[in-house]
Amino acid sequence: MRLSTALASVFGIGYFKFAPGTVMSAVAMPLAFLIALSGGAGALLAASIAVFVIGIYACGDHVSATGREDPSECVIDELAGQWLACAFAVMSLGAAGAVISLPALALAFIFFRLFDIWKPWPVSWADQKLEGGLGVMADDMLAGLMAGLVVVLIRIGVPL
Repeated sequence: MRLSTALASVFGIGYFKFAPGTVMSAVAMPLAFLIALSGGAGALLAASIAVFVIGIYACGDHVSATGREDPSECVIDELAGQWLACAFAVMSLGAAGAVISLPALALAFIFFRLFDIWKPWPVSWADQKLEGGLGVMADDMLAGLMAGLVVVLIRIGVPL
């Protein structure tokens, strides 16, 4: 297996027969919790951006090798987007430090999957207009951003 394929598929998770994107998002959740527990929202945001950059190159190479745009086995985009949504779910409370809300993380998962599957604008724009590795990764990052913003808005209105 090519290194780019191993990375793009997150070491084979992308080859699950049923809903590989949802499987990747589910696997991302406990990892997000651990990252947030050790480093807060900033660490989770940094991890998301690092995976995004790695994913652009890994997915770009995999797309070139297979000749297929946005192959279903490329799930590193779900990892990056899910972590971005989760970063918004982890709120900082000044001196009290980061507060990890499991209900907020659950909402981040639900809204990320919703926006990633439904693809409202601008997610649909990125999915249709961008190509290569950036095209694979950008729509999920936008879905993660939108999901995160929804979680923040909910948390403002309803303390979770």
